[in-house]
Amino acid sequence: MDSTSSLISTMPGRSYTDPTVFAEEQAKIFEALWFCAVRSDQLSKPGAFKTVQVGRENVIVVRGRDGALRAFLNVCRHRGARLCVEEDGEVKRTIRCAYHAWSYDLDGTLVAAPNLVKMPDIDRVEYGLIPVSLREWLGYAWVCLADEPPSFEETVMHAAVERLGDLAAIEHYHVDDLALGRRIRYDVRANWKLIVENFMECYHCATIHPELTAVLPEFAGGYAAQYYVGHGAEFAQRVEGFTVDGSPGFGKLPDVSEEQDRRYYAITVKPQVFVNLVPDHVIMHRMYPLAVDRTIVECDWLYHPDVVASGADLSLSVELFHRVNEQDFDACERTQPGMSSRAYGKGGVLVPSEHHISAFHDWVNQRLRG
Repeated sequence: MDSTSSLISTMPGRSYTDPTVFAEEQAKIFEALWFCAVRSDQLSKPGAFKTVQVGRENVIVVRGRDGALRAFLNVCRHRGARLCVEEDGEVKRTIRCAYHAWSYDLDGTLVAAPNLVKMPDIDRVEYGLIPVSLREWLGYAWVCLADEPPSFEETVMHAAVERLGDLAAIEHYHVDDLALGRRIRYDVRANWKLIVENFMECYHCATIHPELTAVLPEFAGGYAAQYYVGHGAEFAQRVEGFTVDGSPGFGKLPDVSEEQDRRYYAITVKPQVFVNLVPDHVIMHRMYPLAVDRTIVECDWLYHPDVVASGADLSLSVELFHRVNEQDFDACERTQPGMSSRAYGKGGVLVPSEHHISAFHDWVNQRLRG
């Protein structure tokens, strides 16, 4: 029997290093699909905004006076100046261009500009900001730049169904009602696909994640939580909580089922979100690919509002996955240079416990083929 028959080929090295490939991914993946932009409760007041890089476009997400979140391309319709240059902030009445003072209402309508009073026939909507589709789920605003966005239910929410078996399983965590306990931003010098692939497999867990495998011993065997539909990795018997030393956490969230207690579940929502579910909190990763070899990852630790309001010490809880993140991102950064090597010109291979990554590669290739 051929000793390599159980090995599957990966994508070639240039997929991770070629700026042309990355530009295609920006256009056909990040600008065509739903993109998780910002946690909704960050924008609590009318006029509060955040700017987000989505593919090659910069997007403003802003809270309107009617309480609704809206998204627009961050470009003045007059001469193309960027409107909001800060990552976040709050405007008092209008979004005003600092170049020629064109001003837009929070619903995107053009409301004022020098000489505009003398031009009453100008269509204030037609020359308003370019809107971007927006949906809210899990307490986050998701945006899509496509003229005709794909079904949110089939491309975003279905990821939870594929992984957990049904949507009710994630609803038990009431992620949209949780409070932000900690946020850490990582600047990773690696291609976004390396980060996705790393998150999807646990073949590396025994090698680089001693703290994680101490809490989730089955991970030492190389099979990630995402390998089996509906399966959650069980805590070690001596472990009391999902903490760096196995000490108690904060008690399970109210509606987490008995079957979900003392288990860890992971969901990949393509192309840029990882959802990690444990009984007492939820960890959300959002990737912002900025270059072929650079990806910003924002990681949010979300807890029951009472836990955050109490001022509880979150350090042992946060530290576990913070170490996992640092270990993972270090591995990705050590892998990135190898993608340029002639040794990886035709790619590498996937062992059986990584075979599900091949479906991700197929998905990327299908998107690029259009």
